[in-house]
Amino acid sequence: MTPPRLNHVQCLDNRGLHRMAYWEWGDPANPRVLLCAHGLSRQGRDFDTLAEAMADVYRVVCPDVVGRGQSDWLADPMGYVVPTYVADMVTLLARVNATQLDWVGTSMGGLIGLALASMPGAPVRRLVLNDVGPSIQFAAIERIGQYLGQPAHWTTEEEAADYLWSISQSFGPHTREQWLALTRPQLKVDGSGFKPHYDPAIAVPFRAVTPELAAAGEAQLWKAYDSLRSETLLLRGADSDLLSRDTAIEMMQRGPRAQLCEFEGVGHAPTLVQADQVSVVRNFLLSS
Repeated sequence: MTPPRLNHVQCLDNRGLHRMAYWEWGDPANPRVLLCAHGLSRQGRDFDTLAEAMADVYRVVCPDVVGRGQSDWLADPMGYVVPTYVADMVTLLARVNATQLDWVGTSMGGLIGLALASMPGAPVRRLVLNDVGPSIQFAAIERIGQYLGQPAHWTTEEEAADYLWSISQSFGPHTREQWLALTRPQLKVDGSGFKPHYDPAIAVPFRAVTPELAAAGEAQLWKAYDSLRSETLLLRGADSDLLSRDTAIEMMQRGPRAQLCEFEGVGHAPTLVQADQVSVVRNFLLSS
C-alpha cells in the first residue's frame, strides 16, 4: 500500500487557532476531489483501503477531525460539535482548492457532510452517508457513551486491538490483519505502551445530549436532508443499532431519495475495508 501524504491546515475556533491534519492520496493536482470523514472516535486512516482504491480517479483527502489523530486538541471541549467541524472542512476545502467534490462520511463524518451539503452553494456533488441519518437511535448514543473518553492504557498493539475489538464487533467480520491495520492509527505512544489517539474531552458534549436535545436536533437534520441536491447513497449495516431500517426507508422516500445498500452481518458501522463495501462506493461515485 502506498503511504499517504500528511498535511495540516490552520482553522479558527472560539479560543484562537488549531491545526487540523489531513491525509492525502493520489495526484495533488487532480481537480477531482473525494473527501472522506470518519466517525466519532476514529481518524482519517480508517479510509486507507478505500482511498487506495479511489486514488486512480480522485485526489482523496481524509482529515483527522480536530481532537483526533494528528490534529490539535481544542481548549474548549464544547467546541467538539458538528458546526465546528463543518467550519474546519470549509477551511480545508479552500486549502485543497476543491470547487466541487464528492463526500464519504461514516457516522459523525456523515453528519458533517450532510450539514455541509445542505448549505446554499455547497460544492458536494455526490454524498455517501455511511450508517447515519437524521434520526439516530438514542440507545446507540448511550452505548457509545459507556466507553467514549474512558482512560485506557495498553502494553502492546495486540492488547489494544483486542480491547478495541471488544467494543467494535458491530463493525462486522475482519481478519486479524485487517483489524490490526485499523487499530494502529487509533493509538498514541504513552510511556512504555499506548493510549487512545483522541482527546477524552470529545465525550463532554456527547454526554450532554439528552433525549430532548436529540429530538430537537433530529428536526434540524431532517430539514437539512430534505434540502439536499446531491445524489446520495445510504449505506447501512443490516444490524445497525444507530440507523434504523425505518429511518433508512424514509430517507429513500424524501429529500434526495437516497439509494440504499445494506450489508448483512454488520452493525454500526461498515468500515469500508471489505471488497464488497468498497465496490459499492466506487460504483456509485463513478456512475455517470
